[in-house]
Amino acid sequence: MTTEKIAAINPWQVAQHQFDLAAERLQLDDGMRRVLREPRREFTVHFPVKMDDGSVRVFTGYRVQHNLGRGPAKGGIRYHQDVSLDEVKALAMWMTWKCAVVGIPFGGGKGGVIVDPKQLSKKELEALSRRYFTEIEVLVGPEKDIPAPDVNTNAQVMSWFMDTFSMHQGYTVPGVVTGKPISLGGSEGRNEATARGTVYCIIEAARHLGLELPKAKVSIQGFGNAGAIAAQLMAEEKATIVAVSDSTGGIHNPNGLEVNKVIAWKQEHGTVQGFPGADDITNAEVLEVQCDILIPAALEGQLTERNAGNVKARLVAEAANGPTTPEADEIFWKKGIFMIPDILCNAGGVTVSYFEWVQDLNRDHWTEAEVNAKLKAIMVKAFQETLAIARRDQTYMRTAAYLLAVQRVADATMMRGLYP
Repeated sequence: MTTEKIAAINPWQVAQHQFDLAAERLQLDDGMRRVLREPRREFTVHFPVKMDDGSVRVFTGYRVQHNLGRGPAKGGIRYHQDVSLDEVKALAMWMTWKCAVVGIPFGGGKGGVIVDPKQLSKKELEALSRRYFTEIEVLVGPEKDIPAPDVNTNAQVMSWFMDTFSMHQGYTVPGVVTGKPISLGGSEGRNEATARGTVYCIIEAARHLGLELPKAKVSIQGFGNAGAIAAQLMAEEKATIVAVSDSTGGIHNPNGLEVNKVIAWKQEHGTVQGFPGADDITNAEVLEVQCDILIPAALEGQLTERNAGNVKARLVAEAANGPTTPEADEIFWKKGIFMIPDILCNAGGVTVSYFEWVQDLNRDHWTEAEVNAKLKAIMVKAFQETLAIARRDQTYMRTAAYLLAVQRVADATMMRGLYP
């Protein structure tokens, strides 16, 4: 699968198409469809950053708020050379549905800067982060819009965001972002939350399918935060990890990979490829190896009509946002592949972000055991609610999750009415 083909998939059209399918089934009236089909705000900023060599570069960034009917906007900020406004709009809409599926009181937001952060020094990255956050500050705040980490952003970037906002307010405002270090009001368990929520969903799905995890083979595309931790957690469930990949490519061993050794290898060599005892394969091939459970944990648009027919897994768990196109969903449905959609599967991240926000607002701190227990309760409940709708309507899990989420957002929007 070439990059050109992946680039041709417009995530915003995918997101709107997914919404249209749910709106049609729910028989939403036309006015409500028009409201929920578009973001409430799209904000584009162009801002200068002084580079280490004294030159000035102008970067472009975005912050989109899709819907605020159920609470303040919530969503990550990504730094990537391929960020586009359409991508950020799609991710913001997906965040709206994600928060609604798990029942937390947030609306959907998302942000991004067009930059390859690997090309910047730490000083340049800090300057870019602080200037970007200053530019979008008219939108953000602990009661308005709470950003979080996403692709190529982390606890350090969140610390710079929080400090920038706090300096302008004149006092410390920990609740303006989530995904912070523990020392600055971060939550225990936040780093593992996306992967842990994914694995809670996989355990429930495996029980539903009669799939024994100790006998299951797992392939994971994307070996960043979510993918690597999901690999460790699945190994703890005694599953066999047979393939993983990162941005440089993948590795495969049908007899299993030792996850901690792969993580150490990647830290040392900057790639999973070349790992002793495994065959190097492409990122695309990781999706098609013989396995029981496939976890796409990279970028959107990876599973399409071109390769969905080659997927051999019984269960696909979307740890990434938007990795599967609607055409691929149809193919999976016909093949009897069980899909846990992104807005449910990877909602562990935003759920623990919500916990962090609550702790910050209350100046409180919960133990990791408390966080994980609360996370499990929310993920299991959301999974069972979604599964019940899927079985009732004889439809696939993505449609069921959308029916649940869109109905909740539509109800909130309708009850609030139109202002003025």
